[in-house]
Amino acid sequence: MKINILTLFPEMFRGFTGESIIKRALEKNLLEINVINIRDFCYDKHKQADDKVFGGGAGMLMKPEPLIRALNTLGGKVIYTSPQGVRFDQKLAIELSQEEEITIIAGHYEGIDERVVESRVDLEVSIGDFVLTGGELPAMVMTDCIARLVPGAIKQESYENDSFFNGLLDYPNYTRPEEYEGMKVPEVLLSGHHKNIEIWRKKESLKRTYLRRPDLLKGREFDKLEKKLLNEIKEELKKESK
Repeated sequence: MKINILTLFPEMFRGFTGESIIKRALEKNLLEINVINIRDFCYDKHKQADDKVFGGGAGMLMKPEPLIRALNTLGGKVIYTSPQGVRFDQKLAIELSQEEEITIIAGHYEGIDERVVESRVDLEVSIGDFVLTGGELPAMVMTDCIARLVPGAIKQESYENDSFFNGLLDYPNYTRPEEYEGMKVPEVLLSGHHKNIEIWRKKESLKRTYLRRPDLLKGREFDKLEKKLLNEIKEELKKESK
């Protein structure tokens, strides 16, 4: 998979592409990340990529010419990081990971000229209801999330157990020692009984989601086991509250 990132600040991506899963995926040629300096497509003497907004107002706006020139050299679905975009989530990450190539425009200042959005952008995406200095961090967040899903980047069972992959939050995890400061690892995890462990993890996952993110359960189609476990959870919580 190829991910192009258009940015005014390419230096920000040096550490990002040189560590952890991203680095290994690049070394295995499972992933290609092409960080492009938008100013390379500014043909004036001062390499000006922004200008004042027509109609007045604070801030500067990224000019259309350099962005269009850069996009003309690239392929794939074009994504623009924008507060007005759809919310980025695991479902969208899975969809984007199946593309052969995507191009992310990291917005900056007051954003980009609307003519670029109208003519070249396929999807505007937001990582949350807050404002950042620029789109570089959202571009990294999306790239990191998508890169984990590229076949071979990590073991499939690793990301399938992540929060949100199956629509639920992750279950609690423990490692050695078995007891620390009086706190013990749940007995079921030490039993070696894989079926019981699987059921315990499913129940804990449902419980966390029910307590912390009940919105994720709205409209969910529960299987028979999930319905049974969720009823148990509700009954146990009622008893605890008495």
